Amino acid sequence: GDGCGLLLQKPDSFLRTVVRDTLQIELPENYAVGAVMLNTDDQKRATAKNILEKELTAQGLQVLGWREVPTDSNCLGPIALESLPAFEQVFIAPGDIADEKHFSARLYMGRRKAEKQLMDDDLFHIASLGTKILSYKGLMMPVDLPGFYLDLADERLETAICVFHQRFSTNTMPRWPLAQPFRMLAHNGEINTIMGNRNWSVARTPKYSSDLLPDLKEAAPLVNRVGSDSSSLDNMLEMLVTGGMDLHLAVRTLVPPAWQNVEDLNPDHRALYDYLSMHQEPWDGPAGLVITDGRYAVCTLDRNGLRPS
Repeated sequence: GDGCGLLLQKPDSFLRTVVRDTLQIELPENYAVGAVMLNTDDQKRATAKNILEKELTAQGLQVLGWREVPTDSNCLGPIALESLPAFEQVFIAPGDIADEKHFSARLYMGRRKAEKQLMDDDLFHIASLGTKILSYKGLMMPVDLPGFYLDLADERLETAICVFHQRFSTNTMPRWPLAQPFRMLAHNGEINTIMGNRNWSVARTPKYSSDLLPDLKEAAPLVNRVGSDSSSLDNMLEMLVTGGMDLHLAVRTLVPPAWQNVEDLNPDHRALYDYLSMHQEPWDGPAGLVITDGRYAVCTLDRNGLRPS
């Protein structure tokens, strides 16, 4: 197995309990949690945490503390053990930011600025960072997830949404950060238009505008050009949703149906897809997608329905 994982609606009661027990912290009503992979070298690990804290604080946010995620590596194979990172969860309060959309936008910008400074650290990766979701993923067999992440074997951990993916990839070498699900989606298939999609994302970056992300250009590149095609699609979806687009509209903007050749399509829908096509080319290819923002679970296929879900 070359990767699997869970993307959960934030297990709020569980997190409040374990943070109270381990960190002696009472989490506020509104908070974010991040799942962070870190270098096992103590100095590099401390440097990465300091950079992330600094950038989040610069966004007006308050870092409440870090929790070491309990793990057991006995179930891992040799490739996974060779590149095994450390795992911690970071807890963040919104400071003076009252609106959750602005909170999410500041989390996004802080994360991107930290990631850009830590590109040379192969083990640093933020699997999730948000107010409604939490990721547990890695290089292991699916049956071993609760054996590796002891949180997942804890009966107190409850969630209403769980996106699951087991990855048997043919086009990328297995790496901890490339295990799925990503920050919003799990993808089965290939994006055949990926080179064009990535190039267009660069070309369009100066055109993107959002009141929630007035400093968006500082987060560029918005889409990774060296990871998997699935992770690039996840980058674009996350940017659109964080910038204020409705989740369902963002999914349909990126992966539209075959609207041009459906004679009995609702005229309003046809007009919508025609309008969207002027602003965003489709991310095309055999795609089965399962997505969550922590509020909705969304499933869709590519326009040709070439991937079963």
